[in-house]
Amino acid sequence: MNRVRIIGGTWRSRLIAIPADVPGLRPTPDRVRETLFNWLGQNLAGLACLDLFAGTGVLGFEAASRGAAPVTLVELDARACAALRRSAATLPAAQVEIIHGDAVDFLGSARQVFDVAFVDPPYRQDWIGRIMPLLDRIMRPEGRIYAEAATPLAEEAGWRAVRRGRAGQVHFHLMERAGTA
Repeated sequence: MNRVRIIGGTWRSRLIAIPADVPGLRPTPDRVRETLFNWLGQNLAGLACLDLFAGTGVLGFEAASRGAAPVTLVELDARACAALRRSAATLPAAQVEIIHGDAVDFLGSARQVFDVAFVDPPYRQDWIGRIMPLLDRIMRPEGRIYAEAATPLAEEAGWRAVRRGRAGQVHFHLMERAGTA
């Protein structure tokens, strides 16, 4: 079992366990998360957040640590999902809902509406192209999407990158609906 540190909010410096045996699991690095939460703001009180392809769950737990509620984590891998449940119980994170399931299936049946979505899917499988059109239905008009990808994104399915950065091989983006100021 490896660990990743929450960098801000109520649970700052708390460690969450991540399974070492899940292929492709890559926590968003501290400095990228710091940039992301500078973009979003440190206080997310009252915002509903979705961590799609949650993996380690660190983005969702960071949002919850900063006051976001509810926070929904969606993860397909059973081992990663079990680790997410253990972390939620340890923190304790009652405002975090963990869903063991497929991201596309979740988006097709979700009834919730979100302010922020974190989208960090496996790379080089065109998940961004498949997911972005589905997010439109569950995002508030002023909602924002944080996306990580192996290549830079400019605009995807009516969402445009308003902020972007790069850390090593990771391109990260804050996206808003195209046409918004």
